[in-house]
Amino acid sequence: PFRELLDSDGVREVCELRGPLGFMAYHGGSLEALTDVVAQRAAERSGASYYGVLQPPDLNWHVPSHLVAPAESETLAGFLQHVETVITIHGFGRHGYWTTLLLGGQNRTLAHHVAAHLRLHLPDYRIETDVDAMPSELRGLHVRNPVNLPRHQGVQIELPPRVRGASPIWKDWAGPGLVPHAEALIDALVAAATSWPLTTRLMAPAD
Repeated sequence: PFRELLDSDGVREVCELRGPLGFMAYHGGSLEALTDVVAQRAAERSGASYYGVLQPPDLNWHVPSHLVAPAESETLAGFLQHVETVITIHGFGRHGYWTTLLLGGQNRTLAHHVAAHLRLHLPDYRIETDVDAMPSELRGLHVRNPVNLPRHQGVQIELPPRVRGASPIWKDWAGPGLVPHAEALIDALVAAATSWPLTTRLMAPAD
């Protein structure tokens, strides 16, 4: 399914190789709105690498993360070989979680590091790092999930619509730039990425 998606009309696969920390947003474009924008801008500002898949406005094809396979994309395979660890940006919307960001993935040290910066920049949001408190399908723990394939794995961030600027509460926002919450989110991600010690190898105990 991932190869079929990449071969679909209007789908763009983007890869920018820079530093050993990477950002991913392979449900970008029309599918999980603004996730690719957040990931790409955070990567550019922090000197990190970036991989994204952007769907056109007339397509909303959700390929589950464990099926986003590097065997079906030389570009993705090259990205995952280049980086040591990743921050993957996703979008979700669910009752009871409209102001909650979920930080899953198998690198729990990185998850807590990123969470500290998110809490500083987004004080009105709940930053959840306890994987047992997350819906099971949003934990990002599957061994074939791309967030867990680099050498030191990574953290999967699930963003509700409000923090991305995709909520009706922002319908009157005229700019310039992204909505304030999205800008604060990117500031937090840049701060986390630029202060992440790439020599860190120890994994924190599970929450």
